[in-house]
Amino acid sequence: QVQLVESGGGSVQAGGSLRLSCEVSGINSRNCMAWFRQAPGKEREGVASSGSDGSTTYADSVKGRFTISKDTAKSTLYLQLNNLKPEDTAMYYCAASPLLLAGPWCNLRHDYGYWGQGTQVTVSS
Repeated sequence: QVQLVESGGGSVQAGGSLRLSCEVSGINSRNCMAWFRQAPGKEREGVASSGSDGSTTYADSVKGRFTISKDTAKSTLYLQLNNLKPEDTAMYYCAASPLLLAGPWCNLRHDYGYWGQGTQVTVSS
């Protein structure tokens, strides 16, 4: 059984930082994985993805501020959020693919298949 458990969310002021974690079980942590977010009243959007070869992609809105990384020994996916803005306020979800995808094939349009329950990030101005 595949499980993805997010943690690390919280409330911070604009300009602050958080690190989100996603512990993965029941699936190869080298698989294509990603972070998504959904704000109230808005559609879910992709934030960052991490391929099996270490490749990464980012949404334009977070480039230069967020960093996705993976510790396969700990089966954990991370998202470092720096210089947070009020518009980053959302529920953040971890997603995993059943596939070992590398390079451009691991992207934010991929149908991931497995999702966590989410962790809330709130940024105040």
